[in-house]
Amino acid sequence: MMFSPVHRFRDIERKPEYLHPEKCIPPPRLGSLGTMWFIRDGCGIACAVITWLLVVYADFVVLFVMLIPSRNYIYSVINGIVFNILAFLALASHFRAMLTDPGAVPKGNATKEFIESLQLKPGQVVYKCPKCCSIKPDRAHHCSVCKRCIRKMDHHCPWVNNCVGENNQKYFVLFTMYIALISLHALIMVGFHFLYCFEEDWTECSSFTPPTTVILLILLCFEALLFLIFTSVMFGTQVHSICTDETGIERLKNENPTWERTLNWAGMKAAFGGAFSPNWFNPFSGLSRSPSLGLSGEASGITVRCSEETTSSEEART
Repeated sequence: MMFSPVHRFRDIERKPEYLHPEKCIPPPRLGSLGTMWFIRDGCGIACAVITWLLVVYADFVVLFVMLIPSRNYIYSVINGIVFNILAFLALASHFRAMLTDPGAVPKGNATKEFIESLQLKPGQVVYKCPKCCSIKPDRAHHCSVCKRCIRKMDHHCPWVNNCVGENNQKYFVLFTMYIALISLHALIMVGFHFLYCFEEDWTECSSFTPPTTVILLILLCFEALLFLIFTSVMFGTQVHSICTDETGIERLKNENPTWERTLNWAGMKAAFGGAFSPNWFNPFSGLSRSPSLGLSGEASGITVRCSEETTSSEEART
């Protein structure tokens, strides 16, 4: 089925019963919402645990198979410090990407009282998501896993068990970057260690038996190569999305931009929270944002409209 550009942007009004704001249940009070964002999705939790276990396995092989048995003390210390710092930053970035609210629109706020409190001007239109009963800002999309509308949602990534949106895209970019760096570092060390073992006696180049050493190194090599390719592609895709100010869903749906784009270096500064500084690479630094509702104008009257996401935007995943 073909959609016009307008329909691609705000889809088709199919269920008029959702247009009534009195159908919405008022959102819960802030005190009952908790302070930590965490998605209770079995697949996502499993993928997140596997990610941590793979990093721990890589660290184990690097330390106990390659570096500690090495006779070159300076080589072992330098590479051990560098690898563990990068691994720590990767896991910290993963932790922040997983537990940071990606930009969720308040659920159930499409009530009559809330719409009246917006003090909309005549001619303005607000769009309502029928799935989470919320007033939907421009460039927000509904995620069926998070069960929320997410501002500037790029995709839902099971590896971080969260959506990638305007509030946590920085941490996702850092996660992919640091994983790619430790994967490349591990591959280089595996290559050097194989050469070292071929030149020396295999019984002296590792504290494990030669067959065990070979198996551990081959598994690490396969893991590092796989994740180097995967995270490098994701890192490049995310940087491209930031520089073009177009999310993965918007690109997938071929939406015509109705917003003023923040391109190239300005987009990077907006995504990473300011001018270039070491904080860009710090997963512990926060982002200061003031989200807007992003309402659009119409011809006459204040209108509440139903907006239904298509399957492609709702199920976009890594």
